[in-house]
Parts: sequence; structure tokens; C-alpha cells
Amino acid sequence: MREIDTCIVGATGLVGQTMLRVLEEYDFPVGKLKLLASKRSAGSLSVFKGKEYVVEELTETSFSGYDLALFSAGASVSQTFGPIARQAGLVVIDNSSAWREDPTIPLIVPEVNLEDHTLDPLIANPNCSTIQSVLPLKALQNTFGVTRVNYTTYQAVSGSGQQGIADLQATKNGEPATFYPHDISQTVIPEIDRPMENGYTKEEQKMINETKKILHQPDLPVSATCVRVPIENGHGVSIAVELEKEFSLEQIRACFSQFPGILVVDNLAEHQYPTSTLARGTDQVYVGRIRRDLSVENGLLFYTVADNIRKGAAANAVQIALALLQEEVLS
Repeated sequence: MREIDTCIVGATGLVGQTMLRVLEEYDFPVGKLKLLASKRSAGSLSVFKGKEYVVEELTETSFSGYDLALFSAGASVSQTFGPIARQAGLVVIDNSSAWREDPTIPLIVPEVNLEDHTLDPLIANPNCSTIQSVLPLKALQNTFGVTRVNYTTYQAVSGSGQQGIADLQATKNGEPATFYPHDISQTVIPEIDRPMENGYTKEEQKMINETKKILHQPDLPVSATCVRVPIENGHGVSIAVELEKEFSLEQIRACFSQFPGILVVDNLAEHQYPTSTLARGTDQVYVGRIRRDLSVENGLLFYTVADNIRKGAAANAVQIALALLQEEVLS
């Protein structure tokens, strides 16, 4: 396996730094490594496999001679520089929202729809809450068929980046909120991203649209309510689904357990279920609280938790790159 010359765009941010750690943990065959960021962050230092690297300013000439670019620098940067990297011959994996709803750009969770990579060498990484939701949904789709989905999310402040973490810490210390519209240390906030004319927020609409795209079910009825909660890391999602076929709960547990990337933790009597502390620092999606929805035929309720910075962002991007390496797309 040859070495892959790799650029990380947004290398000084929370997700960019986690990408570096995950690349090292996964022993990804990085050859040359270039760390890129804004002019303001250029000159700072980061360490990868014991070697110190100087962060460089991102420019249009940054990508020449490289194979892979991992982007986590925001949608505007991705819209400008993603096509430049692609034109330079790189495989681009973008963690921003810039390309997720573009029908010509693959939106990939590698356990679910890796085959979509053939659409374009520029690949979008889905929203963090969508990633952890579509693994169990894909397992159900494969075996039982899925006819309706309803999400309620419980999203940690790190989903807002360093600003969210700082606001939680500040308000815990009695300082006024400067980022969220309310004191996040004292309440949950049923508002993530900007409001839309249909009464949903942009985050909710992202989950709706991305789920349909990843599962290749454009007419699937999906709804979502996204809520910010006062913990630092580890998103939870409560999912209500309607299935085409009848099922037993034993079949559902087996279906989840056999799907790659899922760990079932489901013993309510013993207080065993997915929690943020359980998921933190891991790349699995934890599924539990599995039970029938008594209000609808073939209805199912379950709860998922994942580390939103790792599986919800950095690790999913690296896992895509690893899968492309195995498919000899990166070679």
C-alpha cells in the first residue's frame, strides 16, 4: 500500500485537530502531510506521529502534488477551494455543509453508501446527527423496509465548535451567554441553525434532506426536531420509524448487532443504554432503548448516541478515505 500525500484544510480547528489524531490512530498511510488554515492561523504548530508541522496559509496553489484533501474549514472555504483541489487531481472529503444537498456530489457514510463515491471525487461528509442515524436506519431498510422517520436530537455544544464549548463553560461560571440565545448551562435550546419559512430550522432540514439522499429514498417522509443540550460532547438522537414488514424485537436487535459500526446497548432494567459518556472518544454508533411504538402499526422506537466530533465528523471522513484506499480509488 503506497503512501497517500494528504492535506488537511482547517487543520487548527476542533475537527481538523481530531482528523490528525484519527489518521494517526488508524495508521492511515500518510506520506507528505500539509496542514492548511487561514492566514490568521498560519505559522502555528501541530504534531503528527511525533513530528512537528507548521500550518501554512491556504491558497489556490496549496494542492499541487497531493492525493487527498480533508476539508473542515466551513462552507465558504469549501465552495472556493474544494473544486480547486478536485481540479488538481485530489480526492476531496469535505466536512462542511457546502455540497451535501448537491445531487451530483456523493454524501457518504461508508458503512451505508460507499458505492456513491463513483458520482464525483469531491465527497461530502454528512451532518453529525445524520451520520449516527442512518447506520441503524440502513440496517432496518435492508431487512424490513422503512416507510417513515421522525427524529428528536439532543446535540452537544461541541457541534457548534469551540464557540459552543466556550459558551457552556462561561455560563457555568456565571458569565452571560455570548453565542447561544439563552444560557445553555441552565436549559436546553430547541433551535439549531437558522429558522426557515416552513417553521423548521436549517439543522432540521439538513437531517431530513440528507437522510433521503443517503438512503436513496427521495420520497421517504422524514421530520426532525433538533435540540441543543448542555453537555460538551456526544449527540443523542431519539428515532421513531415505521417499517414495511412485521418484526419482533429480537429480530431488530439482531439486525442492529450485525450491522457494521453499531453497538447495541439495551438493558433498561440494568440501566444500560447509550450515553454520551459511553460514546465519547469512540467511533461506534450506540443503539438502545429499543421498543415498539405502541401508537402505530409496525412502529419502532430506539435511541442512538455517537461522538459527534469523531464519528459525526473527523472519523467518518477518515473512514471514507480508508474505504476508498481499499477500493483502490486512492492508490
